[in-house]
Amino acid sequence: MQDKQKVTLYLPPELHRQLKIRAAVDSEPMSALAEQAIDFYLAHSDVVEQVEASRGVYGAAHQMYNCPECHTPMTLRSGEVVSLKQQPSVISEEELTVRALDSEELVPARV
Repeated sequence: MQDKQKVTLYLPPELHRQLKIRAAVDSEPMSALAEQAIDFYLAHSDVVEQVEASRGVYGAAHQMYNCPECHTPMTLRSGEVVSLKQQPSVISEEELTVRALDSEELVPARV
């Protein structure tokens, strides 16, 4: 067994709970998981920083606006107005269709 240094870390309660659950699921000590995470961060801090920086853009909720003159969907992203006209994830109301389903078309979900 290699020598190890004892360290005290202060974690937010939710992060501590997640670490505790992961340790139980993986049958690993919490200290081993924390060591792996710190090793990864020190070896790949640039990747971690890119992911952290992208969190402000991806996975965030944005308020959408419609330009009254051109009817283009727009949003504020990083303080700038961005057009969503060419975004593949934007669905205009004209593209949505709703139809009634017959009872034969319904498929029970497996739980």
